[in-house]
Order: sequence, then structure tokens, then C-alpha cells
Amino acid sequence: MNISKEQLDDLNAVVTVDIAKADYSDKVDSILKDYRKNANIPGFRKGHVPMGLVKKQYGKAVLVDEVNKLLQDALNKYLTEEKLDVLGNPLPKEQENFNWDADDYSFEFELGLAPKFEVKLNGKKAITHYKIVATDEMIDNQIKTIQKQYGKLISKDSAEKDDLINGTFVNEEKEIENQTTISLDKIKGKRNLDKFIGSKVGDVLTLKTKGLFTDDHDLMNALKVSHDEAHDLDIEVTFTISEINHQELADLDQDLFDKLYGKDTVKSVTELKEKIKQDADRQFVQQSDQQLLNDVTESVLENTKFDLPAEFLQKWIQATGEQPLTEDEAKDEYEKSEKGLRFQLIEGKIINDNNLQVTFDELKEFAKDLIKGQMAQFGQMSPEDKELEDIAARILSNQDEVKRISEQLMSQKLLAYYKENVKLKEKEVSFDDFVKEVYK
Repeated sequence: MNISKEQLDDLNAVVTVDIAKADYSDKVDSILKDYRKNANIPGFRKGHVPMGLVKKQYGKAVLVDEVNKLLQDALNKYLTEEKLDVLGNPLPKEQENFNWDADDYSFEFELGLAPKFEVKLNGKKAITHYKIVATDEMIDNQIKTIQKQYGKLISKDSAEKDDLINGTFVNEEKEIENQTTISLDKIKGKRNLDKFIGSKVGDVLTLKTKGLFTDDHDLMNALKVSHDEAHDLDIEVTFTISEINHQELADLDQDLFDKLYGKDTVKSVTELKEKIKQDADRQFVQQSDQQLLNDVTESVLENTKFDLPAEFLQKWIQATGEQPLTEDEAKDEYEKSEKGLRFQLIEGKIINDNNLQVTFDELKEFAKDLIKGQMAQFGQMSPEDKELEDIAARILSNQDEVKRISEQLMSQKLLAYYKENVKLKEKEVSFDDFVKEVYK
């Protein structure tokens, strides 16, 4: 057997595998002898079928199978030994007049090769690393939400500002009929609010949907319509009141603090605010870090330039798709996936060049930390190490879980690397300002 490579350019090559009769004949003969021993052919005793008949009936199939096995083993071994970094898989070239009746065979495979490049982490501008902080207003709103959640509902005869009104919205033309509870503090404008103030159970209010709520998403929930329908919806609806309640806020006392955080963990409103701020800041760190990963990804993609074997990859997509694709369809698929492939190559190079690979011991410790965090949410603050080891072992026996946790750990490693090596500028913002800047 002989294998050779023709380098067409930096990104494309053709590998030729020559297989001679001596490479496969012994194996084929051995398999056919086993077939002869076990063949059941009418007119012949088992084990006494003429070899010529066995070869005629099974020889070609056995030959093709064994040559293909040899071919794949040889090709994979060659790619590994030569350390060829290929994209996709080798594609067999079509060969005219190929003859399986010959003794010797020659197979050609097209290769798409990964490009050589240097990663450029930094562009002209520094990347913004947001530090999201919980404002006093946000903390106060959260406290009010908690007080509502743990407060009491007091039934009323007539509605006043900030009451909760239960009723049914109806519009026959749009087939809207939805029972819901609305808070009057979400009604927009004095004219709309005045229709509710003083209303009683059984009253039927006629309302315009446009500008009814301060947020169109509240209209979407109130009418049970789609997101797109809710925006700019301008119809008349009736609202039949079935219940009016005033929400009495829970007192900010030790009983409430203990319900929220456990006995004597928080002992004052000041400590409550600090606890809420700590929890919010912790969540904001995750959002900030995810945005940093996104921004670094875009920056590195923009600044790291290299070519890909596009023509080969389009042919590979066309040949390996679950369903047959035309050339144009394969080109479209390639264009959709090109950005992801580019970053996959960039990320792989960053990981390899900086030894950021995930080891099993790191994975196990990371899994144990995740488990401890989950157990803490249910009040188990100090689990024994053996219990953690057993749970981690069960989780890591599931390949899907291993993949998921490995990706989480790798994201943390990359994030730490970026924070050390990418030119960043920190910007302190409120959560609302963060949303405006990032999702503008």
C-alpha cells in the first residue's frame, strides 16, 4: 500500500491511496473460507460448497468491504501521522472507468486544510466591560415587590389608584376573551385611569387598547395576543369587573426577613437592602461577563483575517447533508455557518496555544462546585465530600452532561484569559442603561 499527497495550495490537497492485491487478498480468502464452512446452498452439504461458487456469490461483496476497511484505516492513520489539520472529512473524487475486477486499486481524496493564522485579540478600540450596579431605585422597587408578594389582598367594593382589578377583556371581532388581573399602577394616562377609579364589581368598561398600558407587553398578557399583535393594536374592548382588591404591603419586620433569608440572617431594612444589592450584583456579573464574551467574539472575528477552503467546504456540505442539496443550497448553508466555523478555529487556537484545555480533575471539581451551589439553594450548606463525589460521578457518567458542563468550564477559562489579555475599559452602568446600550 502506498499513500501520497499533492498540495494544490495552502488550503487544498489531494491524497492518493494505492492498494495492491497483496494488501487484501489473504484477508479476503480467509473470510471466504469461513463463508464456505457455514454456507447453506441448496444441493450441497454444509461445508462442501465449491470455493468457486462461494467466490461467485460472495467474493465481490467481501472484496469491496475489505478494501474499504483498509482504505479508511490507512487514510485515518496517514492524517494522524502527518498531523494534517483537515476541515470536514476527506471527499472521495469521482473516478471514471473504476474497475473492481482489477487486482490493484487507486483512490483519490480531496482535503480541505485548516488555515494558518495568528489571533488578534485587540483592535484599535478597547472593548467595554460593563460593571452593572443595582441603583437605589431598583432596590426600592424590589423591596416593594417583596412586600406585595408577602402582603395580603383585601376585597373592596370600588376601585382606587393602585388596586388590583380582576375581570374579563372581550372583543368579538378579534375573538378576544381573556380573564386576567391588572394592577391600576400599570394603566397609562389619566383619562384611562379615571375609567377605573370608582368602578365596582359588575361594571363593564369600554376601553381603547392603544395607549392603555405603559408597556405594550402588559397589553399582550392582558388580552392573550401575540407580541407582534400587541404593538400598535388599536381596537375597542370591554372589560367586565369581577373582583376588586387592595394589596396591603407586608411589614418590613423580622418575620419577613426570616422568611426571605432564614432566621436572623437579616435584621434591619439596611441589611435587607445590602442583601438585595449583593444578590443583584452577583446576577449582574453573569450578564456582564456573557456580554463581554459576546463582544470579544465579535472583535476577534473582525480583527483576525484568514481564508478558508470555501469551494471544498461547500462540496462537503453538499455531499454530507441529511438531504440532497443543490450547489446553490450548499453555498447558502456554507455562508450561514462560515462565521461560526471561523470562530471555532480561532477559539481552538486560543485554547491550544495557551493550554486552556479542560482536564477531568478540573471538570470534576467544577461539577462539585455546581452541585454545592444547587444544594445551598435548598438549605444544605455543608454537604459531605463523599456525597458530592457520588453525585458528581453520576452526573459525569452522562455524556450530554459532560458536554454541557465542559462548555461552561471552558467559557470560564476563556473569560479569565480575555480579562487578562484583551484591552478593556470598564464602564459602570445601571441595569436599565446596560439594556439600552447593549440592545439598542
